[in-house]
Amino acid sequence: MKTLMTTLVLILISAFAKAQTLPSIVETYTITVNVDNARNDNGEMIFSLSTKDQFMKAAPLMAASSSIKDGVASVTFENVPKGEYAIIVLQDLNGNKQMDFEVNGMPKESYGVSNNVMSYGPPTWAEAKFEVTENTTLRIAI
Repeated sequence: MKTLMTTLVLILISAFAKAQTLPSIVETYTITVNVDNARNDNGEMIFSLSTKDQFMKAAPLMAASSSIKDGVASVTFENVPKGEYAIIVLQDLNGNKQMDFEVNGMPKESYGVSNNVMSYGPPTWAEAKFEVTENTTLRIAI
């Protein structure tokens, strides 16, 4: 009987300890991104969602692609935790999954960033960032 009680106590302690170490539930959101001004329906639209550390430097947190129909493409990023992000959209005309450049360094393919920042030079994090605190829909012009 003493062995049974000891075993039950150990099981209860173990279960309680596991319950205390379970990860907390993180609230997540969706980000829907729409592009409605593609010049043509060639290629595909590639969307990348990045944090500050990833923006223009590393693989994005999430990426998705969409076909283009009548100049329109759309994707939805799901399970995005609360935080600051930026999105880059590229119309990949030749299917190589990267931006192509002219000899002078200018992009050959259309692109856009969150907040629709278009400057002479690459976009900055400060210009492109937005905060996610609820389900969000963005329109990005390319």
